[in-house]
Amino acid sequence: MNTESLWQIFISASLVNNFVLAYFLGICPFLGVSGKMETATKMGGAVTFVMLISSMCAYGIHALLVAINAPFLQLISYIVVIASTVQLVEMFIKKMSPALFRALGIFLPLITTNCAILGLALFQTSKSYGFVQSFVYALGAGAGFTLALVLIAGLREQLEFAEVPNVVKGTALTLLIAGILSLTFMGFSGLGS
Repeated sequence: MNTESLWQIFISASLVNNFVLAYFLGICPFLGVSGKMETATKMGGAVTFVMLISSMCAYGIHALLVAINAPFLQLISYIVVIASTVQLVEMFIKKMSPALFRALGIFLPLITTNCAILGLALFQTSKSYGFVQSFVYALGAGAGFTLALVLIAGLREQLEFAEVPNVVKGTALTLLIAGILSLTFMGFSGLGS
């Protein structure tokens, strides 16, 4: 069991080792859904929910696989849990908010292949986190993911009204902003240790 405090785990996952801006995991929805603040916030919520459920299941699966001496099934088990959770989230959003379902488009089912979620399960296992620590780690990772989405969405919304040279319009500008955000998050590297 890891001896980090819950606060350190949360700060590390959300700011210091942000999955999007430090590990560069989950870039697809980061770039694809970050055009509008509303969709970015809701996608962040959906990813956070999937991270929490997947983290709790990964903890249980890891304990079970270690008990039956079958840790080689870990990766495939995590993928099945993530895919199942995303299907539940997709059905829920489609039923409760068809407009949001259309706004998120292809990026909602792509949560299944979001490497940030699989990375979360693998990282927490390799760090030997307990159940509560895994929950806090997933909550921090989800908060960091949502923060990154909201930051870039806010910047992209503001840039719609700015005069931007044609050379950097569109994807080039988005990647430039993402790089600058990543550099700013490197400033958190001493925090929480």
